[in-house]
Amino acid sequence: MLMALNLKVIDLFGAYWSSYMSGTRNRNTAGSGGRIRKSLEGRGPTPKAEDRVYHKAHRDKVLQERVQARRPGGLKASSNGKGAGADWVVGRNPVYETLLAGIPIRSAYVAEGVERDSRLRDILAFSATNSVPLLQVTRAELDRLTGGALHQGVALQLPSYQYADADELLATALTETTEALLVALDGITDPHNLGAIIRSAAAFGAHGVVIPGRRSASMTAVAWKASAGAAARVPVAKTGNLNQCIERAKRAGYTVIGLAGEGDTDIAVVPGILGAVLLVVGSEGDGLARLTRERCDYLVRIPITSAIESLNASVAAAIALYEVSRVRS
Repeated sequence: MLMALNLKVIDLFGAYWSSYMSGTRNRNTAGSGGRIRKSLEGRGPTPKAEDRVYHKAHRDKVLQERVQARRPGGLKASSNGKGAGADWVVGRNPVYETLLAGIPIRSAYVAEGVERDSRLRDILAFSATNSVPLLQVTRAELDRLTGGALHQGVALQLPSYQYADADELLATALTETTEALLVALDGITDPHNLGAIIRSAAAFGAHGVVIPGRRSASMTAVAWKASAGAAARVPVAKTGNLNQCIERAKRAGYTVIGLAGEGDTDIAVVPGILGAVLLVVGSEGDGLARLTRERCDYLVRIPITSAIESLNASVAAAIALYEVSRVRS
């Protein structure tokens, strides 16, 4: 009896197993080429880290966008890690000196929780007295804005300089009550020299400065500072081709005088110095370029002792401008 029951159970299990295997063979299996592959279709490449909301890179991106939105004009911050850009002044002493010089300020920043000393108190007092708004940001934000420069918790951004048109400057100077006097710079690449020449131009009554668009210093924060605020009073024009600008000046009636060590005369006795003058100053090392020298009406020298080979370009320009001013007066 028991054996018959066991045989019956075995027969039932065999029938069930046979039915199960038959059904399994008729179904599609899920493998690497089945549903899993289809479920991955159409998703495209893996998103960048900064586009994944749970990733740290995404949070950094959002923070940067917030900082960007708070910056006047929406200008991009330097991110190359090489320091602040040319339109930035960083550090407590440079910032304070820039404020005192009356240089135009686009925006001013101070880091939250920065340690205060006497210089920072001077900056805060000057800003309050002269209505210079200070935007308070985190130190991390200021690091990012200034490209990782050593800012000591304060930084200024200067506005982009608005260059005058060279031809308009040539024409406008001729209408002034005093005889036209312009300075053209050939190969001056040091912004300190550019700023110092602008300062001398203002001191001796010049009507403007012309610089080439290439291979020349431009109106950066360094040049602004070196001019001691004179850049706000003396227009600086940029020309695409200095030699062509010199030719146009000559046709307009200017006497073109170039400063050169090989000059054969003193500037004080140059014919035409009492009329419209375009004074051309070259770099301290190379002097005037050959084509520029050839376009000058006169090449003049500044007498110096043989112990010194040459003068700094800004010093030579100041002496020449003084001579023109002295002769005219």
